[in-house]
Amino acid sequence: MSANLHILKNDNVLVVSGNSRGKQGKVLKVFPEKRRVIIENVNIVKRSTRPSQKNPQGGVVQKEASIHASNVMVICPKCNKAARVGHAHVTDPTSNRRKTMRVCKNCNEMF
Repeated sequence: MSANLHILKNDNVLVVSGNSRGKQGKVLKVFPEKRRVIIENVNIVKRSTRPSQKNPQGGVVQKEASIHASNVMVICPKCNKAARVGHAHVTDPTSNRRKTMRVCKNCNEMF
């Protein structure tokens, strides 16, 4: 199975299903093999931690948990709407190399 995702790190995304539906945030980390993403301030869970040098007190810590990539949509930088993402192949004029660019299905803007 291909591990390519329509979501990349630092994308702004909208959660479209699940407990966090309607929330927006920036993608902090992407796990392509598992098809999951971690989004800033979305899907917050509580975890118990042992005392360590970094956290000598230990205790309960709140942090973001991952969400399946199919439950989020990329927000287009141009039209500021949640959009499906297509791909277009573009030839770079300076190096004559083909690049794959993402395309917003609403406004056809490449990003």
